[in-house]
Amino acid sequence: MAVEDKSISYRIYLFALMILIFVVAIVVKLTNIQWVEGDYYRKLAKERSVKNFVIPANKGNIYSSDGSLLATSIPNYLIRFDAVAPTDANFNKNINDLADSLSVLLGKSSNEYRTNLTKARTNKNRYFLIARDLSYTEYMRIKSFPLFKLGAYKGGIIVEQETVREHPIGKIAERTIGYERIDHNGKTRIAGIEGAFSKYLNGKDGKILKQRIAKGQWKPLRDNNEIEPQDGYDVISTIDVYIQDIAHHALLKQLEYYEADHGSVVVMECKTGEVKAIANLGRESNGNYYEKLNYAIGESQEPGSTFKLLDLIALIDDKKADTSTIYDTKGGEVEYYRRKVRDSQKGGYGKISLARGFEVSSNTVMAQAIQKAYKDNPSEFVDRINSYGLNKPLGLPIEGEGIPMIPQINESRWSGLTLPWMAYGYGVSVTPLQMLTLYNAVGNNGKMVKPIFVKEIKEWNKTIKKFKTEVINPKICSQETLDKVKVVLENTVKNGTGKKLYSKDFSMAGKTGTAQVNYGKGKDAESGMYYASSFAGYFPADHPKYSCIVIIHKPSREKGIYGADVAGPVFKRIAQKIFTDSPTTNEIKNLKKKEPKQEADYNSYYTAMQKKQHVIPNVKGMSGMDAVALLENLGLKVQVIGIGKVKNQSLLPGNKIDKKSLITLELS
Repeated sequence: MAVEDKSISYRIYLFALMILIFVVAIVVKLTNIQWVEGDYYRKLAKERSVKNFVIPANKGNIYSSDGSLLATSIPNYLIRFDAVAPTDANFNKNINDLADSLSVLLGKSSNEYRTNLTKARTNKNRYFLIARDLSYTEYMRIKSFPLFKLGAYKGGIIVEQETVREHPIGKIAERTIGYERIDHNGKTRIAGIEGAFSKYLNGKDGKILKQRIAKGQWKPLRDNNEIEPQDGYDVISTIDVYIQDIAHHALLKQLEYYEADHGSVVVMECKTGEVKAIANLGRESNGNYYEKLNYAIGESQEPGSTFKLLDLIALIDDKKADTSTIYDTKGGEVEYYRRKVRDSQKGGYGKISLARGFEVSSNTVMAQAIQKAYKDNPSEFVDRINSYGLNKPLGLPIEGEGIPMIPQINESRWSGLTLPWMAYGYGVSVTPLQMLTLYNAVGNNGKMVKPIFVKEIKEWNKTIKKFKTEVINPKICSQETLDKVKVVLENTVKNGTGKKLYSKDFSMAGKTGTAQVNYGKGKDAESGMYYASSFAGYFPADHPKYSCIVIIHKPSREKGIYGADVAGPVFKRIAQKIFTDSPTTNEIKNLKKKEPKQEADYNSYYTAMQKKQHVIPNVKGMSGMDAVALLENLGLKVQVIGIGKVKNQSLLPGNKIDKKSLITLELS
């Protein structure tokens, strides 16, 4: 019995010892948590219950050159209610007035809102949905409602903001206006002006401190943000909405008629290189067209006959031939290393001059002329092409520029066929925009300039940065050569391959092109050979204002394939529309003699107003930014409502200026 009692005592002692060890371990652990690891756990607890959330900054707007809005950030607001936050006194005092206010703003009955809010409080719902997709104006109204105006902590209002990027003009120029977004892999994808100038547009994000109130639910800890977001700058593009609309619809009409795969058109101002319009349309399986890719910038391919302009300039400027030099088309077929070069006209053109060969787009004339002139020193021809920068990308800020290919004589690809093939636009590769820079240079009296898409970065009416015209080549050839080339380009439209486009009402100069794409791969296969029809040139021919290139891929062979038929009409419609609706020379001269007309550009307007600074000008039709700059320079204080062009002004034109006066501009 004694032995048995002793055994029980040992067990009790052992159990007590184990309890003691366990207690000591707990004490040690608690001491360690409190004094050694306390800061870490306190920080972890705070991070899990309270943390900073990013408030994305509003991006700056993208405007057209005439002040129209191309891209803007629109805030959308979602309102929820923490029904536990208000005291009983505050809730009971404000519930009826809050329900009435919500009914007026959102449309449901006051009784329905009262019932739902009371039910949410009874159920201790801390995340009750009030409304979603509210505008900023609606958000400001709801924030001032009874109970909600007490703030997040006392009034229970929870505000969630999402910024949405909108293109007010829709899908037109969508690829060039561009985007910046995060894909499903978390990578940033950028395109167009939006992506290229994101460092100016994006601004700086803010921060707001929120407290966790339920699973996955957070509400602001205080009414004010920890760091206020800073809005981005505005980008003023070179795009002219009016010209863009003309170009887009002219291209779309032709693509639809010819059932083409895709196409692009670019309109550029000759002197500045400012891209006034750029349209890129691709066909979907349902037959509709939309901006799939920026073909004008990214698609590098063999240009075909539009490349012959290089031949003409080189031959005349290097004194290898003149416009009157005669070449025999040899029945429309010549052969190099058992490969034949053929003219589109069966039987050729007989013996014709270099100028006429260009005008009718004779492949045999241009191939013979270039081969004869440069076969002993091909680098002379290649170096000229390189001096125009066509052997490398233009270096545009917009992502996705195509890579050109100009064969160099020290490369393995160079052969005896290279030179004659280059003469009519094969064995080389350039983008439409690169080809346009060459035609634009001819229209710009020999000065080759780099295309630009953005004129200015602004913070409202304050200029942050201006983008000046960049010169690629100050003079691509002698003035004598240039004068001769201009005559030939104009005659190409009057009497050559572009004669269907000729109009006695306005002058154009340019060159047609019809290139085989994927040749050697068969005609029937889906990915086989097809035609790309093009036209490049400038207008008016005598005093060039704009240059333009049109390329249409894979037109229906049953309806037509040649550049003059497929691409040329797009060029003509654009030129004709701009000519028809633009002010005449006399109207521009009259601008200096009388008060400026509505929709005059800022520079002309401001110059004319210098003589009448004692009266208030008529700024209706001007872009908001230009109107503000003009009026502030005249000493007036300006208040602006809205965005876009001036629709109304509070002070009537012609009244005497009182420099203490406030003028309010209502923009469309």
